[in-house]
This record gives sequence, C-alpha cells and structure tokens, in this order.
Amino acid sequence: MFIPSLFVVFGSVWPSLALDNGVGLTPPMGWLSWLRYSCTINCEEYPTECISENLIKRTADAMASEGFLEAGYQYVIIDDCWPETTRGADGRLVPDQARFPSGILELSRYIQSKGLKFGIYEDYGNLTCAGYPGVLGHEATDAATFAEWEVDYVKLDGCGAPDPDEGYPMFGKLLNETGRPMIYSCSWPAYQSHPNYYAIAKACNIWRNYGDIENNWGSVLNIMNWFGSNQDEFAQIAGPGNFNDPDMLVIGNSGLSVDQARVQMAVWSVLAAPLIMSVEVSSMEPEFKEILLNKDVIAVDQDPMGKQGLRVWTGLDGQDQIWHRELSGNARALAFVNSGETTVEASYTYEQMKLPLQDYILQDLYKEEEKRTLRAGEDFKVKINPTGVRFYKFVPKIEEDIVRENEIY
Repeated sequence: MFIPSLFVVFGSVWPSLALDNGVGLTPPMGWLSWLRYSCTINCEEYPTECISENLIKRTADAMASEGFLEAGYQYVIIDDCWPETTRGADGRLVPDQARFPSGILELSRYIQSKGLKFGIYEDYGNLTCAGYPGVLGHEATDAATFAEWEVDYVKLDGCGAPDPDEGYPMFGKLLNETGRPMIYSCSWPAYQSHPNYYAIAKACNIWRNYGDIENNWGSVLNIMNWFGSNQDEFAQIAGPGNFNDPDMLVIGNSGLSVDQARVQMAVWSVLAAPLIMSVEVSSMEPEFKEILLNKDVIAVDQDPMGKQGLRVWTGLDGQDQIWHRELSGNARALAFVNSGETTVEASYTYEQMKLPLQDYILQDLYKEEEKRTLRAGEDFKVKINPTGVRFYKFVPKIEEDIVRENEIY
C-alpha cells in the first residue's frame, strides 16, 4: 500500500514533514461554497444554486466588483461535490464534465484574472464526505494535479481518514514539494478527541478544530463557547502561518440578525480566525455587507502579530462575556458579548478586562459612539443589545499621543 511504504521512508524523520510554504502569514480571507450551497448538483432544477463553474465565476465577479477583494477577501474556494464520481483512466481526478465543462485550470485562471486566488476541496479518505473520490492512495498524483491546475488553497477534509497523524503531514509535504505555494487547510483536529496541536501546526496553515457551523445563532454561540472553554489547548499555537479555524462566516444568510452577525465578525477577529464567507455575494443585504467590509474589524483579524485572543471573563450566568486580543503597537481589541435575550448594562474592571493599568483611547469598531478616553483604573461601562456585541480597540493614550505628534510634525 502507498501510505505504509511512504512512512517506512519518512517515519524516522517526521519533523522534515513540517509545512514551510510562506503563505497564510495572516488569516486567509475569502469565500467557500459549502454552507450556502452544500452539495447541490442538479443544475437543471437549480441553475443558479448548483456547484458549477457558473456559480464560482459569478461569485468571483461579485467579489471583485463589490469591494470584497479590495477589503482583503482573496480566496474563492470550491467545497465538496465538484468531481466526477470516478477517477479517470490515468488515476487523476476529473471535474464533473457537465457542471465544469471548461475544466479546473481554466476556472482557476479566470478567478486569478480578477485578482483573486483559487481554492479546492478534497478529503484524506477513500471518499469525500459527500461520496466523491478522496485522495487516499493517490496523494502524490493529486498534489501534482492541484499544482498543475494552479490552485492557491487546498482544503483537506477527514471523512474516512485512516490515520490523520500520518496522512495530513504527508500530504502537506507533497503539496510543498510541487513548488507552488498553497494554503493548506486541514480538518485534522476536528476528527480527534485529543489532537496534537504542535504537530498540526508543523503541517498545516489553518485547521478546523471543531464541528461544522450551521446557519443559525445557536451554532455560532456553541462554537464560540467551545473555543472559550478549550482555548488553553491551542490558542498559544496560533501565529503567522498557523491559525485555528472556527469555520465559515454565517453572515449574510438567513440565520443571523444584524446584532448576531456583528458578534460573529467580532469574535472571529479576536480569535485571529480565517474570515471565509459562504453567502450569495451578489445579492447580500447592505447591512450584512457593511459588517463583512468593516475595515477596522478586518484590521483586528489581520493584525500582523497574529496572536490569538482569549475569552477572559464570563458573567455568573454565562450571559455576558469579554473576549480580549493583544494587537501590534500595544493596542488591544475587546469584544463585550451578550449571548442572552435581554439587554446587559454592566461595568467592568481593568482586572476583568485583563488590561494593563494605563489610560486608553477607545475606538468603537462598529462606530456606534465617538472616541473616548478610559482613565487608568476607571471601570468601563457598556450597554449591550440582546445577542449583541460592543467591540472596541483600546489604544494606550501614550501611543495615541505619539501618533498625533508625528502627524503634526
């Protein structure tokens, strides 16, 4: 068998399998088909909804023309259900010829002609989660095929994966050996009860830690709470080139209110998470588009230090939470989340917020109030809508003063 023989060769030098591809220095931003379009393949009945080159091209056009590319959303990624149900006679993956008549290379080049980057899905098993050919037994061929198709991002799922601890590093090494830089997104830890995050970070750029997100507030809240409860296991692993992934942004679909969408965008940016939309980009309601294009929130997510934030406080009833991220320039981003159904009015101490004791200039990242100063040791008072958030950047006043002086002179 291909896998065991490969690991007879490489098993004793496992650290050499570490992925070193120079990409993903900040969390990737883009669009993925799964949440919004799932495995819709009947193009006769659902011509605008089916997984096809028409859908992917339409999405790329909208991302380039509607401000998403300019805001940093680069990747357009096809999820499951894109290939034929069997490989070609040469053992290579074949895109569904009815839904992708022009082929994957042409599609990739079309997307790249818009200034975007192209991503594709596969699975480290015999079959993908939806029953299409997986990479198992064809790892080297598929890695080479993705490079030939000029792929920029590979998502590797884990349905039926026989040994993720061996398979994921091996496939990452094969991708790296093609010489084409590709973001490597692994679902490795999502299929394990006790993942080795240090090993995962050596092999992957980003990795799904937990179950699939769904189009509703309960799912978003469940993932947030899981990340907060388990953060000590993996938060310290995150940094440039390596990020934990709480899954796609639900924003813009039917499942979240505007307040709830703001919560997801804020907490995902505190987590230094990939910002991967899954939505009909061309017909999104403007209030959700505004959230996704908020340059100040995106700047938190894309902070070059790459340090993942933490949930640092929860109320006695668990309704209100504080999420805190350290940023470049000694600044902090703090999201004050109300997960309950009633308004929260609260005062938080410096200790509860985990803030160094100094004066801060506060910038409301959703622009609901003007800048204000918080004096050292002063309690911070805030009112938070039901299932809502208040999101601020805390800049040390001494740093703000230096910036102002530099602007003047």
